[in-house]
Amino acid sequence: MFDPDGAGSMRLITACMVCALLTACGGPSAGPEEALRHWVANAESAAEGLDRRSLMATISENYADARGNDRDAIDKILRLYFLRQKAIVLVLKIDEMTITDDTAAEILLTVAGVGTTSRALGVNADAYQFSLELEMDDDEWMLIGARWGELGQKLH
Repeated sequence: MFDPDGAGSMRLITACMVCALLTACGGPSAGPEEALRHWVANAESAAEGLDRRSLMATISENYADARGNDRDAIDKILRLYFLRQKAIVLVLKIDEMTITDDTAAEILLTVAGVGTTSRALGVNADAYQFSLELEMDDDEWMLIGARWGELGQKLH
């Protein structure tokens, strides 16, 4: 039926948006792959928002990596990096995701980032590959380790 004032169409669009939001907020009933994709999206949003606290909330107290960093060292790295940036824009792609027993996961990501700074040129851009190790802890995925390197280089 034709809806000249568009009210029916708006109700349909609103209902679809509400359903989509409720599906996106699936919480614990979401499968591990969906939950991990949500984790990545939240971490990306936190990084782009220069929200170090939210980003640190995704990192386990037991974090350790091959470079000798623990959670406190990563916090210091992020603090310094975020202080130097005025804005960050990330483009990322999940290259591979391996889930083991719904309690452990490894995510291989390619990330391109552009940041604006107060330096003379004011812009820096980089592309990295990350291998993230995550573990389920109290119904939340937490980062327990990571390796990274410039795109095309060996991960450390």
